[in-house]
Amino acid sequence: MSLRRHATRLARAGLALPALWIGTALVPFSPRGEADEPPVTWTRDIAPIVWKNCATCHRPGQVAPFSLLSYHDAAKRARHIDEVVSSGRMPPWKPEAGFGDFLDCRKLAERDVDLIARWVRDGAKEGDAAALPPPPRFTDGWALGEPDLVLEMPDSFPVPADGADIYRCFVIPTKVTEDRMVAAVEFRPGNRRVVHHAIFYLDRSGAARRRDEADPGPGYASFGGPGFLPTGGLGGWAPGATPRRLADGTARVLGRGSDLALQVHYHPDGKPEEDRSSLGIYFATAPVSKVVAGIPLIRGKFTIPAGEERFRLATSFTVPVDLHAVGIIPHMHLLGREMKIVATLPDGRLEPLVYIKDWDFNWQDQYQYARPVALPKGTRLDLEAYYDNSATNPKNPNLPPKPVKHGEQTTDEMCLCFVQVTADEPGGLQELRGALLKQRLLGLAGAVGSFGTAEEGGKGGVAGATGAEAGAGSEPAAGGDGAATRPRRLRQILQRFDKDGDGKLSEEEREAAMQELFGR
Repeated sequence: MSLRRHATRLARAGLALPALWIGTALVPFSPRGEADEPPVTWTRDIAPIVWKNCATCHRPGQVAPFSLLSYHDAAKRARHIDEVVSSGRMPPWKPEAGFGDFLDCRKLAERDVDLIARWVRDGAKEGDAAALPPPPRFTDGWALGEPDLVLEMPDSFPVPADGADIYRCFVIPTKVTEDRMVAAVEFRPGNRRVVHHAIFYLDRSGAARRRDEADPGPGYASFGGPGFLPTGGLGGWAPGATPRRLADGTARVLGRGSDLALQVHYHPDGKPEEDRSSLGIYFATAPVSKVVAGIPLIRGKFTIPAGEERFRLATSFTVPVDLHAVGIIPHMHLLGREMKIVATLPDGRLEPLVYIKDWDFNWQDQYQYARPVALPKGTRLDLEAYYDNSATNPKNPNLPPKPVKHGEQTTDEMCLCFVQVTADEPGGLQELRGALLKQRLLGLAGAVGSFGTAEEGGKGGVAGATGAEAGAGSEPAAGGDGAATRPRRLRQILQRFDKDGDGKLSEEEREAAMQELFGR
C-alpha cells in the first residue's frame, strides 16, 4: 500500500499523521501530498477514469443500476464511489495481482484510486468545461463486423421485476454440417439491463436438447454448469469484455452437428423485462495450426461438513505434452471462498495462473492471458480451493448449515477450473485427451483416489486422483491396489465403450465415454 493511501485511510479514521521526522527536522505532512498540486476536478481528472473503467456498465440501458456518464450523475454519488473504489469492490475484478497477466483487466491503478479520494475530500468539484475530453463512444452494431453465422435465442425470455437471479440455458442448433474453425465470437445481449454474463457451451450428444424438452418455457434452468458434459465451448461474455479474434493460426472447433447451449445469468432490475440475446460467430479464413482445448481440473465426490469454515479441496494434473495456456475459467458455487491454480514447471519453477481470494459467484469470469503461458511437458497443474459452510457466511443458502455435496444445483457445490490451452506440436491435443480420459477411467476403476477431510486437504485430482498418479502407470496409488491391477481394470472399462471391438476407441466412442464418465 502506498504511503499516500495509508495516510488517507488514517485520516478518515481520525488518525491523521501531523508530521514526519526526516533526519532531525520536523516537516509538516499532508496525507495526500497534494499541497502544491492543482485541485482534482471531474472534467480534467475523474471523468477519464470513470468513462474508461465504469461507463461500460454504468450508462443508460446497461446492467448497472445508475449511470455515471455526467458530472451530476457522479457528484451525487461521490462518497459511495470513493468507498467502493477504495475497498476494491468496484470495478469488479477478482484475480489477485501477480497471478496471471490478463486482458481487459478492470482493476484501477493506485493513482486513480487516490485521485478519486482527493476529489471527494475536496468537495467533488466539476472544473473547467473546456478540460472535459470527448465523451466515450459505444458500438451499437457488431464490433468485429458482420458475423459469418448468427445464433439467436429461439424465443424471448421473460425476466421478472424482482426475485433471485436467474440462470438459464437456451439450446440453439448451429446446423453446421462439417467441423468449422472459429476465429472469434461476439455476444450481443438482447437486453443489457438484465443480462449479467453468458457462457457458450457446445453439445453434440443431444443432452442439452433433452434437458430443454423436459423444462417448460424457453430454455431450461441451470444454476452451476450446463447440466451435461460439453463437447466443446466458444468462451463467454461479461460486461467490459472486448470481442477479439484469436491469434493468427489459432481457432476453436465448432463440431459438425453441434448445438449451442447459451447459458445466461439474469439480474432483475425492478421491472418486468424480456431478453433475446444472440451470438455472432466468425470463421477462420487462414490455415489453422493451433486449436484451443480445455483441461478440466475437477474435484468430485466430496461433502463439505455443516459448520466447516475453511474446508479445503485440491486436485492436480500433469500435462503429457508441451502446451501453452491461453485462458482460465475458475468455478465454484455459493460456499466458495478462494481458488488458486499454480503450475509447477519441470525445472521446479512456479508459474502462478490465477488466484481468486474473494470468490463471488455473481462475478465469476473467464480470464484470457495477455500472452500465452508456456506449460512444458511434465508441468503439474495444482488447484487448491477453500469453502465456508458456516452460519457466518452470508451467502450460505442453508441456515442452519447442512452438509453440502458435489453437484450442479443451487444448494450443491463444485470445485472446477478449465485451463484453456493450445498444443505446441501436431497431435498434442489428441495425446492430451487420451491422458485425460485415462485418468478418468482409472479414477472410476478405483485404482486411484483419496477423498480427504478438511484436515487432510482433500488431496486428489480429476475425480479424486492426482494427474501424476493417474498417468504414471507404474507406481501404486493412494487408495488403490497398485500397478498390477490397473491394466485389468482399465481393459474392463474400455470394453464398455469399444463398440466395434477393434481394441481402441474411435472419436465417436471416445466422446461417448467422456460423456458418460464426466457426466456422472
